[in-house]
Amino acid sequence: MNDRTPNTETPILEGEDLRKTYRLGRVKVPVLHGASVSIKQGEWVAILGASGSGKSTLLHLLAGLDKPDIDSGDIRYRGSKVELQNGGETNHYRNRTIGFVFQFYHLLPELDVLENGMLANLVPRGRKSGLLILVMALIGAVIGAWLGLLAAGDWGLLPLEERTSVRSIVLSGACAVIGSGTMIVLIQMVQAVILRTRMRSGEAADVARSTLGDFGLDQRYRHRPRELSGGERQRVAIARALGSDPDLLLADEPTGNLDEQTGTEILELLKKKHEQGLTIVMVTHDPKVASYANRVVRLKNGRVVADSVQNSVVGEMPSPDEGHETVG
Repeated sequence: MNDRTPNTETPILEGEDLRKTYRLGRVKVPVLHGASVSIKQGEWVAILGASGSGKSTLLHLLAGLDKPDIDSGDIRYRGSKVELQNGGETNHYRNRTIGFVFQFYHLLPELDVLENGMLANLVPRGRKSGLLILVMALIGAVIGAWLGLLAAGDWGLLPLEERTSVRSIVLSGACAVIGSGTMIVLIQMVQAVILRTRMRSGEAADVARSTLGDFGLDQRYRHRPRELSGGERQRVAIARALGSDPDLLLADEPTGNLDEQTGTEILELLKKKHEQGLTIVMVTHDPKVASYANRVVRLKNGRVVADSVQNSVVGEMPSPDEGHETVG
């Protein structure tokens, strides 16, 4: 379990002077203009703004799902810069540090509820899987090259008059490629068998069952996403995001596609997790949804225009000037 003891001093996640510009053909479309946000451990922060204000873009940058502009500031996790240029480090950050909830669920239709809930724990940790494939490919290449040299020489697959060094090298190289490819296929077949076994039993399945059960989905494990309601799909999406026990949960309009009653149920689930110590960053355009958070960061035209502590009651619309701090 990750340490979720509230820390009111050091931010767990920071984005400083973040800028993002998209390109549509030859046209540059700036979305973020130096937005900054700081999240402390144990907080529930709502990023509130109208459509097109850049709030989802800001969340995607914080989650490492997109890269800021070259002249942008940094994203820091526990004081250390998140190196989004490093593929391995970025993948670890996305999969282990951050749990992300998409507005449109993004469940895999070919997998059932339990398998979708297990996805985060099925991704290999670290670089061991890739290193294993590389080592096996090299072993296959060496064996193939050796067999190729034997075939070109002692085994006599090449006629005596054609046994030149060049042809022997070509045959050896071809066998090395075949050997490497064969080893890769074999190791992936073994990994597929192990993966299917983990999907039926083991720690990953136990974690997924526990989380899905907390969300009232214990009778839906073997149902496919198309057989679920919108609220059930969002519950699965949240359970999947929490499957790897992340430090932070980032949610992009988690109630945007739901009716009011179902949306309230989802927010109550998030509230329960927050009370257990989970740090949440949530994007929304709805002030009533934002009222669940401890802090509201208001975004307008790609800039943070206000950052305030919540004093309102859940379900009430927070006042624009409510709180302790306003950013001009």
